[in-house]
This record gives sequence, C-alpha cells and structure tokens, in this order.
Amino acid sequence: MTDVPATMTTMQAQRHSPGLVLRSIIIGLMAFLTVVDLFATQAILPSLTRHYGVTPAAMGFAVNASTMGMAIAGVIVGFFSPRIDRRSGILASLILLAIPTSLLATAPDLTVFTTLRVAQGLCMASAFTLTLAYLGEQCSAVDAGGAFAAYITGNVASNLIGRFISAAVVDSFGLATNFYFFATLNLAGAVLVYFTIHRVKPMHAMRVDHSPFSAMVEHWRNPALRATFGIGFSILFAFIGTFTYVNFVLVRPPLALGMMSLGLVYFVFLPSILTTLLAGRLVAMFGTRASLWSSLAVAGIGLPLMLSAHLGAVMGGMVLVGVGTFFAQACATGFVGQAARSNRGVASGTYLACYFAGGLVGSAVLGQLFDRFGWAACVMGVGASLVLGCLLAGRLSLSNQAAVD
Repeated sequence: MTDVPATMTTMQAQRHSPGLVLRSIIIGLMAFLTVVDLFATQAILPSLTRHYGVTPAAMGFAVNASTMGMAIAGVIVGFFSPRIDRRSGILASLILLAIPTSLLATAPDLTVFTTLRVAQGLCMASAFTLTLAYLGEQCSAVDAGGAFAAYITGNVASNLIGRFISAAVVDSFGLATNFYFFATLNLAGAVLVYFTIHRVKPMHAMRVDHSPFSAMVEHWRNPALRATFGIGFSILFAFIGTFTYVNFVLVRPPLALGMMSLGLVYFVFLPSILTTLLAGRLVAMFGTRASLWSSLAVAGIGLPLMLSAHLGAVMGGMVLVGVGTFFAQACATGFVGQAARSNRGVASGTYLACYFAGGLVGSAVLGQLFDRFGWAACVMGVGASLVLGCLLAGRLSLSNQAAVD
C-alpha cells in the first residue's frame, strides 16, 4: 500500500492499528467498486423487462444469475485460495469484470444477458473472496470486526449509490450507456487496488495440513460454521426476494413511480450504511448470536409494512429489511473469519458460496411466487427465510465457538 494506508500491514497487533478511519474508508471503497454491479441492475428491472419482453420472474432470475457465478467462484477460489496471491488475484478479477459488464450493453437476448451476468458473478466473487481472506489474515482480533463491518458497509453503499446511478443513467442516456459506465467503475476498482495494496508483502502460499477439500469438510463439521453457512443462505434469499420484486410493486399502480423516482427510493439504504458500521462493536458487546437475532427480527418487522399501498410505509419496510439483513451479513461474515482457525480462504469461499446460492434460489423461488400468487406470497417467502436464519442463529452456542458470546 501507499505510505498512508500501509498500516493494514501492522494489523497483527492486539490493539487498534493507527490510521483506522482511513483504512476503513479504503476497505469500504474496495467493497463498493467490487460489487457495485451486483444489485445496481435491480433498479432497472422494469426497463429490462420491457426491453427483452419477458416476465418479471424471468428477468429477475437473469439479473440475479450473477449470484450463480458468485457461488461457483466462491467454492473454486476458496479451494485454491492458499495458492493465490491476494493482490494479483483481486486486481485481475476487477480488470476482467469490466469485460462482461461492457458486453451487457449489446446483449441481443435474455440467454446472452444471463450468461454475461454469470460471468460478472465469477469475477466479483473472486475479488470478494480474496479480499475477505486477506482481511481475515491481516487483522488482529481487535481490528477484525471493524474491518469486516467496513467492507460490508461498502457493500451497502454500492446498493444505494449503484441503484441510484443506474436508474439515473438509464433514465437520461439509455440501457447501453449504463453498462459502459459500470465497466468504468470496475476499472476504477482495479486502479484503487493497484495503488493501495502494492506495498503489502505478497501473501505467499500458505502451508496447509490437508487438501482444500478436506479443509472444507472440516469446516462443515464445525456446528457453528455449518449454521453460519445456512444463515448466509437465508440472508441473501430474503434480501434478493425483497429488493428484486419490490421494484415491480413500486412502478405499478397505486404507487406508479417513474424511473428516476425509483432510483431515489433506494436512499432507503442510507441508514444501513450507518448501522452496519456499528456491527463489530455491537457483536463485541452482545455476542454474535444475540446480534443476529436482533437484526433478523428488525428485517421481519419491516415485511408487513411493504404490503401497504402507501409509499411511506413501503419505504419504511425497505429501510428495516435493509438494516436488518446487512447488519446480519456483517455479523455472519465477521464470525466466519474468526471461527475458522485455519484455511480461512476455504471458509470464506464456502460461506460466500452458500450466501450467493441463497440469492439464486431466492430469485427463482420467490419469482415464481410473485408471478403466480402476487407480492404478498413473495413477502411470506421472505419471512420464512428470516425465521430459518433465526433458528440457525440459535445453534451458535458457547460450546460451538468461544467467539460467539
């Protein structure tokens, strides 16, 4: 890294490293530029549905097909993580990400569009997984919670700003320009990595006692990690179901929002940026289990509000679901980094594979509920996934992992 943010290399100390604020900003910005493509496209779902002449469920699945690529890449990168140089892997992933992003501008049909979204997911998850492994290896126990919270906060910001920018660009310049713009953001992420990580000593291949497959099996045998993998699945299942199909509710009567207004609605993610930053501190105070229960309960409280015919109530529900799911994601991600005593890259990859698989399944299952039975049935499906997450959080007991409480 450059001289100012180089303090990431000293995070092994058991006290907070100097330059904490600047380092958190850099971590958050890296997350923003890594996953900004993932959910920004959801804000233009109605436009894409009209452009390709398909149903909301079909377009919703195509847009969220990126989660398929992310699940696959999470496993693959996790397997080979001990042998991948962190800086080179992240840099290459972000440069390659710009290719399918720009090609989306000229995708002739839904099949090509879906394939390119999968390719985007492969690149995004490679960068995401390697960054999480890097943070887990470089952070002390004191700094880990804050570092992971900063990374997830950057993820939250990408949801807000990415959706707003996407809606604004499409409204003013059209679909093609939107994808070219986001390809430029991908390259900006590569530039940030190039100038902020180059002075960190390369992460040499870690010596492992057994194969990555054996390491993955070992992680699955850990009851606390196994429950956390399931929680990750439930979190994105709920998030995808909410913020994919609510777009169609917002543009239809009685709400009938225009494209620019739809983009502005996603300022509902602004409170999530603030609350997610507190995740590390609150987990340290109350424990992972209690923090997860509270965050998932907050998301659940927001669901009935989203059935209202009044925009204020729907937006209030969106705020609560966003705050709850992002906070839960920060808690779960940080826990994986601490609970995996070895082969953290494999553990992070396995968690992300489960997390993004939940998004893919959520888009497919909840899309069918939305098309066949309406928005209320979709919301009930989201509620079921939150209940499952709460049940799994109850399995994070002291006997499983001392770091839980």
